[in-house]
Amino acid sequence: MVSNLIKATSKQFESDFFVKSDNIFVEDGILTEAALIENIAQTCACGFGYLDGQNGADAKTGYIGSISKLQVHQLPPANCRIVTKVVVTFQLGNIFVITGENFLEGKKLLECEMKIVVQ
Repeated sequence: MVSNLIKATSKQFESDFFVKSDNIFVEDGILTEAALIENIAQTCACGFGYLDGQNGADAKTGYIGSISKLQVHQLPPANCRIVTKVVVTFQLGNIFVITGENFLEGKKLLECEMKIVVQ
C-alpha cells in the first residue's frame, strides 16, 4: 500500500502510492476509507523501518493502538497517485502518536490521528 518512501526523518514521513484498479480495497472504481487508513499505517511502517535500517537495526513490528479524529473529505478513484504525510506528534517509549493525511493533487482525502505501538 506504499509505492515509494519519499521522506523519512524522526518526526516526519512522506510516501506515495499508485492506486491500481485491481487493488483489493477498490470498490466500484473508488479506493475505500480503510485503504487510506492502512496507507497511513504502512507509511509509518516504512518510515520507522527505514530509520531502523539507517541505525543498523532490524525493522520492528508495529501495531495500531487506536485511531481517532478521523475525517474523510473525499475518496480517490483508481489509477491515480496519492501522497501521504505523517507527522510524529508525541512519543513515550515505544508508543507513538502520529497525525496522518492523504492527498490527491493537493486536495486532502483523509486525516486522522493514530497511536502506534512498536515492539
